[in-house]
Parts: sequence; structure tokens; C-alpha cells
Amino acid sequence: MKRKTAHGVFLNIISNPFLFLLIIFSVAMNKPMNDQKTTGKLNSYLALGDSYTIGEQVAARENFPNQVVAILKEKGIEFSAPQIIAQTGWTTDELQNAINNATIKTSYDFVTLLIGVNNQYRGRTVENYIPEFESLLKQAIHFAGNDTAHVIVLSIPDWGATPFANGRDRSQIAKEIDAYNLVNENIAKKYNVHYVNITAGTREAANDASLLATDGLHPSGKEYEKWATQVAHLISKYLN
Repeated sequence: MKRKTAHGVFLNIISNPFLFLLIIFSVAMNKPMNDQKTTGKLNSYLALGDSYTIGEQVAARENFPNQVVAILKEKGIEFSAPQIIAQTGWTTDELQNAINNATIKTSYDFVTLLIGVNNQYRGRTVENYIPEFESLLKQAIHFAGNDTAHVIVLSIPDWGATPFANGRDRSQIAKEIDAYNLVNENIAKKYNVHYVNITAGTREAANDASLLATDGLHPSGKEYEKWATQVAHLISKYLN
């Protein structure tokens, strides 16, 4: 029997259009791609905060950390369920105590930090907030494997724009929230982490009840989706 050379086999393949297309299709289907869909990497996410992180008054799937993961999953970027260390009413020192007592992994792929509204609500000074927030941010960076590009700080929402603030000095609340946010933004810049300003959007709740949960204070899933979209956009830039 006459033995076919590699050259002869190649000529037979390209002379048969059907066979040629079948081989090309097979190669394309099996070619590894440099994205999350094929690498199978399961990313991790730690969310630190208070009621705005845990999602008071909304279903767990509607809080912003879970919506971040859902948005990224739609993009083919896989995450395990976010680990959330947050509770309604927490101040910076209470979040710190919870971190001290929590079971935390060595590192996470991404970390978010949103804390301070209860410091303001309880009448604490910005001067008191500064060292406590800075300490929390330094820990967040450590939890992210010391990769500052994988840490995201969110600004404090303005609860003064909600019905809960009826009868209170809304302009004074806004002024104090802005003072807190000036501090956390400057500290975020100091450590070169991402900063997402969500405060202006939360003030739209004054004229749009759909942005609020049924308690007239905390954000609705619709509002959280806006935050999640911004956070997911930042994360996706590093994983696509």
C-alpha cells in the first residue's frame, strides 16, 4: 500500500471543503480563550460596611454586593457568593470589632468598603472618623492581597433626602455627609484605591420613591443596581 505523506494528506483535506470546514470548526471550539468563561477561575469578593452593604429592607439578592456578582456573571465572569461583613447601624469601630471576630480568608480578589453614615447619624465628629476609616481601608487593601487596584470605596449616601428625615435639618445633614465624604475620598486617593461617588444619585430619592425601600430610609434594589453597575464596571476592567 502506498503511504501518504503529510503533504498529501493536507492536499486531500483542502480539496474537500466539507472536511476542511469541519476541522476548522473543531479547532475553534477547542481553542482555549483568555477569559473567565473558559479559565473557570472563581473569583472572591469581600464587602465591608453597614446597612447599605447588607441591604436592609431588600432581599439578599438585591443588595449591591450580590448584584455586582450577578452582573459580572452575565459577562461570563464567575464569582463565589460575596462574603459580607456588615450590619444595620454599624459605625466604623463596630465594623472593626466585627472584622476582628470574623473568619476572613487570607486574601480576596476584590474588596469594597462603605462605612460612616452611622458615625454621622450619632453625631460623631469627622475628626474621630478619619483614623478609624483609614485603618479600615488599610485592612481592606491587605484583604485584597495588597493590590490597591482591587479595592473600591463607595461614598456615604445622603439619608437626609429620604422621608425618614422629615422634620430634620436636611441641609445640615447634607453638609455633614459631604464633610464625611470629602474625608473618605481623600483617604481613598491617598492609598490609590478606586472611589465611587454614589451620593448625588441617592439624593434623587427626594423626588423618586422607587429608589427607596418600604421603610422610606434605605435604598431599594433599583438604587442598589446603580451602585452595583459602577462597581461591576471597575471590576470587569481587570478580569476581561
